[in-house]
Amino acid sequence: MAKGPSPTPVVIGLSAVVVAVREAEAMVLTVRPRGMEDNLSAEPAGLPFGPFDPDGHRTFELALRAFVTAQTRFDLGYVEQLYTFGDRGRDAPLADMGAGAESAPGAPPSRVISVGYLALTPQAVDTEAPDTAWAPWTRFFPWEDWRQGRPAAAVLIEDALRRWADRSPPAQRDLRLARARLAFALDGAPWNEERVLERYELLYGAGLAPEAARDRGEASGERSEALRAALGAPMISDHRRILATALSRLRGKIKYRPVVFELMPEAFTLLALQRAVEAIAGAPLHKQNFRRALERSGLVEGLGRIDADTGGRPAELFRFRRESLNARPVSGLSLPLLRD
Repeated sequence: MAKGPSPTPVVIGLSAVVVAVREAEAMVLTVRPRGMEDNLSAEPAGLPFGPFDPDGHRTFELALRAFVTAQTRFDLGYVEQLYTFGDRGRDAPLADMGAGAESAPGAPPSRVISVGYLALTPQAVDTEAPDTAWAPWTRFFPWEDWRQGRPAAAVLIEDALRRWADRSPPAQRDLRLARARLAFALDGAPWNEERVLERYELLYGAGLAPEAARDRGEASGERSEALRAALGAPMISDHRRILATALSRLRGKIKYRPVVFELMPEAFTLLALQRAVEAIAGAPLHKQNFRRALERSGLVEGLGRIDADTGGRPAELFRFRRESLNARPVSGLSLPLLRD
């Protein structure tokens, strides 16, 4: 009896989106593929990632914590599972998952199933690992930062999406334009900050995201330097998709769970808390309404101490009332956006 084709080997990879806020900017921990450690300005970067060893690792989370520390010399704090990414071809070009993940000689290439995790830390501590760097989220998603109004990147992307829709067959033109209108708030449509993944996948499907041409083995076409910058820095494999998923999750979750306090130090000013929320949401908040909602929530408590290092008027220091998590059901923070 003829033997059938050998089954495709499966590798379970773990990817970590490690988030911190530094000087009112949301930062993500990035690593460089092997061979690029001496050039941190080179493209592309990636997220900390590695293979799961079913014989050596008791749980996914313990494995994640171990290899993130090994890669970055950074110890994770708050961690939650994000999503499982298993689309065929998602690891093109094939992610280097480290020792033990390579296919045997003559065997078909391994299919990588990645389990993504979101990790939050109160400080973007320099890790001193030569292949690791903190990078602002806006480097990868410049169109997501609306704190100073509609960003220039979104304007350039709007023009590119309209050209993409105009080039499509008539039966698809209106549908493509409608998708672009809802995702990127065109023609007066409201901006929804939680649609980060939807926007990235639209750019990928339109062939605008640089990863799209890479994965299809095509030339990216002629683009102005301004448009290339507006489309953001690419990442290895599908790490920018994983990062977009994490940003969507975090922007939604801060509204129904007090996870933003995992990004704050033990003592903080209310202005620093507002700036952290704005950095994650990518939108400005109404200061008075935010503070009124925070007071009603009972999530913070004044310490009776003053922070004189604010660069302006001294401000009172507060702490997160972590004990409130056990006392009653606790929601997240109200986000009174300035546009509202």
